[in-house]
Amino acid sequence: MGHSASRANASAGGEPLPSRFARFRRRLRHRHRSAGEDSGSEKAVAADDFAGIARIRIVKADMQFKDKFFACLSLGERTYRTETSDNTHRPVWNSEKKVIVETNGPHIARISVFETNRFSKNTLVGYCEVDLYEMLTKDLDEHSVDLSLLDPSSPNTTVGSISISCYIEDPVETEQSFAHRVLAIVDYNEDGTLSLSEFSDLMKAFGNKLAVTKIEELFRQADKNGDGIVDIDELAALLADQQEKEPLISNCPVCGEVLGKYDNINDMIHMTLCFDEGTGNQIMTGGFLTDKQASYGWMFKLSEWAHFSTYDVGLHSGSTASHILVFDRRTKRIVEEVIDGKIVLSMRALYQSKVGLTLINTGVKDLLKNLSEKQGKKMNSPESAKDIPKFVELFKDQINMDEVKDPIESFKTFNEFFIRGLKPGARPIAYSDHDSIATCAADSRLMAFSSIDESTRLWIKGRKFSVEGLVGPDVHSNALSNGSLVIFRLAPQDYHRFHVPVSGTVEKFVEIPGCLYTVNPIAVNSKYCNVFTENKRVIAMISTSEFGKVAFVAIGATMVGSITFLKNEGDYVHKGDEFGYFSFGGSTVICIFEKDAIQFDADLVANTGRSLETLVSVGMTLGVSKRNKELQVPELQKCSLE
Repeated sequence: MGHSASRANASAGGEPLPSRFARFRRRLRHRHRSAGEDSGSEKAVAADDFAGIARIRIVKADMQFKDKFFACLSLGERTYRTETSDNTHRPVWNSEKKVIVETNGPHIARISVFETNRFSKNTLVGYCEVDLYEMLTKDLDEHSVDLSLLDPSSPNTTVGSISISCYIEDPVETEQSFAHRVLAIVDYNEDGTLSLSEFSDLMKAFGNKLAVTKIEELFRQADKNGDGIVDIDELAALLADQQEKEPLISNCPVCGEVLGKYDNINDMIHMTLCFDEGTGNQIMTGGFLTDKQASYGWMFKLSEWAHFSTYDVGLHSGSTASHILVFDRRTKRIVEEVIDGKIVLSMRALYQSKVGLTLINTGVKDLLKNLSEKQGKKMNSPESAKDIPKFVELFKDQINMDEVKDPIESFKTFNEFFIRGLKPGARPIAYSDHDSIATCAADSRLMAFSSIDESTRLWIKGRKFSVEGLVGPDVHSNALSNGSLVIFRLAPQDYHRFHVPVSGTVEKFVEIPGCLYTVNPIAVNSKYCNVFTENKRVIAMISTSEFGKVAFVAIGATMVGSITFLKNEGDYVHKGDEFGYFSFGGSTVICIFEKDAIQFDADLVANTGRSLETLVSVGMTLGVSKRNKELQVPELQKCSLE
């Protein structure tokens, strides 16, 4: 009875609303996905973007070995974890969490399963990804599914299975269900009805000045027979409808926070989630940015408590530069970059202190260069091949062996593996027929700056950085000095072949000798050294019809043996063509566009504004030419992806 009354009262003119699934599908059809929108940053939810609140329950798993397991749920910039199971190969958690689903927001949820280690990091043993849009548009009240848990190093290999269920409340149901739960607080005998005095007591406690007169009016509307008793479901529908038109509740009943900062829909979202937290309905623990943070043991938590390290988004320096967080563009999720703790400590000591600067100026430059040359020779030796399996295991959730062109046993040296090729189609090029749209040049962590001044303000902290210093006098021009800049930072685990971001003619190559500092943000964000203008680099000048001159700068780094280009001067290159590769080590590509030549994708710019690198793949959209008046950024969704 209450459910049908709620639907009737929630619609204008008394006509029944469409079904929950019809309303949800309609919201998803209105999604706008131009190239690179939505930064994933915290913000108020626009009413048109609010698709509903999803309740995701992680039920149980079936693993291949016994251990104490826990699971993590990651969506956008939030991660939650279950309790740890008993020692078994069939852990049961029955843990749930409610998350906001936005039509233009994150919708790929990742579930990760870890085996426990009491003293340090726990070990990731399997994961799966769930498209909430796909699950929640099915005509089921609650969608339950068994999913395969994939091996982090080989997604085609199954290591177990996990059972989850998913249910969504659309905005209408969210409002009504919250009102129902609030009203139930004063339903002392739990008979599903309220008297006027009970209803008034509740609103006097949590309502505003308007509440008293409106309460009596609403109660009379619901009390059709005048007996002073009203069904909770019917009253909840009326209250929810009134709350949307003219709010009656000024403060959250659970946390006391003042409402009305944004709009009614955000107030309802806040109260719904806060109410569940306050009443203990949600079992998963929150407050984590990534599943790796949620998996850390007590030693890491102690270091955070002692302020030895921090775990947060943005630019950090000195002792706070301990963890590198990036935004995964594909999943719209914050992820942590894997890097050995001892290496972090050594980089902080060398690049983030005056003592380190002194060491650099007294011989460390030559030491790094000699070390890189020796390491390069070692990685070209047949003996180095035995390190390949260990390397893959170290980065097992970041290296997908299923997309590598050749089997692992075919690589005779480590460097052969390092410059590995990928299977055809592994990196599709977005809008390949449209030269006015630039694409990402490398599998990398990207920062996009609309001006050079912005790059030095937000990211590059070396005191001597300049475009002229980066590209040299043979390439430098005023148009480049006042232009836009994008940084593609490659980590050792990445696919190390770089591709052409724009179509045009290679005019010339310029090689500049130099040092081999690391290109890790710990060094780039340091004011004590000038990584990009002092490292070894090769500049390729590309002349294009859509973007003018583009300087493609391949920069070597610590342990990088060489930079190899596969094209020659005078060659015409197409966007997405393989351009060259880096041998062993981390490395960076910087592309400089002339002033007013490119408009970078909005999500890349937004993340850069937060000093947050974006994890991208070769072929993803980078931006659109400002010189092509016929194709504007909002029209990119009209193009076809090939």
